[in-house]
Amino acid sequence: MARFAHDSVVPDGSSRQQKKEQVAEMFNSIASRYDFMNRFLTAGVDLRWRRKTILQLQDIHPQLVLDVATGTADIAILTHQLLHPQKITGIDISEGMLELGRKKLEKLGLSSQIELQQGDSEQLAFPANSFDAITVAFGVRNFQDLEKGLQEMLRVLRPGGRLAILEFSRPPNPIFRALCNFYTNVITPFIGRLFANNRKAYQYLNDSVQAFPEGPAFTRILADTGFSNTRFRRLSLGICTIYTGDKKG
Repeated sequence: MARFAHDSVVPDGSSRQQKKEQVAEMFNSIASRYDFMNRFLTAGVDLRWRRKTILQLQDIHPQLVLDVATGTADIAILTHQLLHPQKITGIDISEGMLELGRKKLEKLGLSSQIELQQGDSEQLAFPANSFDAITVAFGVRNFQDLEKGLQEMLRVLRPGGRLAILEFSRPPNPIFRALCNFYTNVITPFIGRLFANNRKAYQYLNDSVQAFPEGPAFTRILADTGFSNTRFRRLSLGICTIYTGDKKG
């Protein structure tokens, strides 16, 4: 039984598949339009959000970085450009997204610095204490079991390492929240159907945002999992939020 409400939110409620299987199929189906849709729907502001998330790791100078739910490797590439770690490993459940990410890396000449692997965020195929830092951008909402995913990231993070999560959230201002709700409930699914030919995918992304624990609630979940120094920082009036937590040294 799901512990958190968003764990039960799935792309297709009529499907008998597990959430993670549905999510993999969903991202495979929209992979070719995913980067375009991100830039279009956020007017490019998502790149600024990603940079601010990566810079939360700057003071610990990470050399081995894991990017969970890496998608087409946007965060992994920006991490290389901003922090220059020795090695970045990106994992994602969608092979379609990873295929596009590998093409981007090859074009940029970064295939040796950034390695992409298909993998399950709730069963990370790495030894304990493997990474100095972990990033997740717009991915934890898609975990089938949030608690298990966070526990796995804590396990593979080295003592003194840091987790940085970027996730959509609901603006605290009621007027701005109403405007955002209209955009995500009406405009986003329509654009998703128009450009990505998949209204359900973008409706699911909105539904999962609405059900996701955010702000202090999510930092409490991080702390309960075992992370220390948990913090959150709202961006763009609360459209999205950066969460960080450290593994005790």
